[in-house]
Amino acid sequence: MKVNRLDRFLLMKLTFLKSRKAILAQQLLYIMMLLPFLAFSQKEIVPGSKDINTKYIKPEKSLYTVYYVKGTEWKNMGALTYDISLANNQVTLNNTFTPKDNGKPTTRISTADALTLKAISYSDETKNAKLNLNFGETITGNFYSKKTKKDKKLKLKPKEEFFDFNWTDHLIGTLPLDVGYKGRFPQFYYNDESNVLVEYYTIKEVKSFVYNSPRTGKHETWIVSVLEESTNAYYNYIIDKKDHRLWQREMSMANGMWEITVNEELDYQPIKNKFNKEEVVRQISNGNSVIIGTAYARSDSGKKLGGLVNTAKKQFAPKGTEITIFPSSAYYEEWIEVNKKIRKQKKMPEVPLDSDFGYSVKKAKVYDDQGHFEFADLMPGTYVVMVSFDFTNSYNYSYVSGYTNYYNYYGYQGSTTNYGTARQSYTDKANIEKRLTIDKDGEKKEVNLKE
Repeated sequence: MKVNRLDRFLLMKLTFLKSRKAILAQQLLYIMMLLPFLAFSQKEIVPGSKDINTKYIKPEKSLYTVYYVKGTEWKNMGALTYDISLANNQVTLNNTFTPKDNGKPTTRISTADALTLKAISYSDETKNAKLNLNFGETITGNFYSKKTKKDKKLKLKPKEEFFDFNWTDHLIGTLPLDVGYKGRFPQFYYNDESNVLVEYYTIKEVKSFVYNSPRTGKHETWIVSVLEESTNAYYNYIIDKKDHRLWQREMSMANGMWEITVNEELDYQPIKNKFNKEEVVRQISNGNSVIIGTAYARSDSGKKLGGLVNTAKKQFAPKGTEITIFPSSAYYEEWIEVNKKIRKQKKMPEVPLDSDFGYSVKKAKVYDDQGHFEFADLMPGTYVVMVSFDFTNSYNYSYVSGYTNYYNYYGYQGSTTNYGTARQSYTDKANIEKRLTIDKDGEKKEVNLKE
């Protein structure tokens, strides 16, 4: 009986263990089947999704500086420009990168639907290839290799919906970002050496951050951390909470290197007076007045050495020296005052001149050895005339050459100091700026640009 009871007990135990093992196996299988769903159950963001608000994509031009950063070392790699235009319910992004070493710029042009961001067309030209794509149910286009000199006609059929990769930086800013927001979006990128057309990116985290601009101070922002699923590369986007502008983008690279792209705030302009391009162009080209002048360094200018100054005559600006003239204006005078305050506070970079200021500038060259120059076709108004040039000057100085001692029968009686004279030359720089006013059209004004 004992044996039978033991056998029954062991049989029941074995049956229980087999049943338990089967249940665990089933649970494990279920979990393994569920993992992909759990991993990819993020909110899918595709063209036309309700989360996309394209009002944040504005027709404007923005400038970024691209750095490679490792540790505390920041290396300037070049400038990235985003130029966005809107027409016929389509939005076009012209993305141009210009290397720091003045190499050939690389331009990508991408057009998408203005409401949904669904891709319409794409083109680029790099050092090694040219690519043109038209998006539809079938993507058609042309790939030309500059290495092989061969054309390839393209007919591509991705299975998924997607965004053109060129829009990713702006796509992030269209989303309803908030703490805890997550999502997943597909991105199309053509690589002639790969069969993979669409790759996925996951928004892993959104959190608050205070971004400190060297020009405009502190801004409340979001940091959006994005994972590139195929490579495990991380991107961090710093997005303004108010206008959703991109302040900074960080991309992880190999060996602890990061690519960091920083917004240079082209729209930053603390000067209230506006620069009038059309007005200044007329002022320097549509008049009948003339300015003639002479540029030179005065005989008493330059360095003072040993209490003596140079004794040379006028040092004229060399032939070919460039003279600059432009109309003064409320805008220019305010620009000067604003930058004076910035330099005094030493807290932020100076404000650059309006990008169109060059249209107000007229140049002439000294045409002889006497520093003469002239400007014509000027309208009445106040002008700023500027010149900078190097010159050689000289000065006389005295030095102690020795002493004469006097003696008599009683011994030493005194001495006198003997002086010599010499002449020394040096190179100096003249920086001259002068304002003058033309009161009536047809007037001829003379000016001496002297230091």
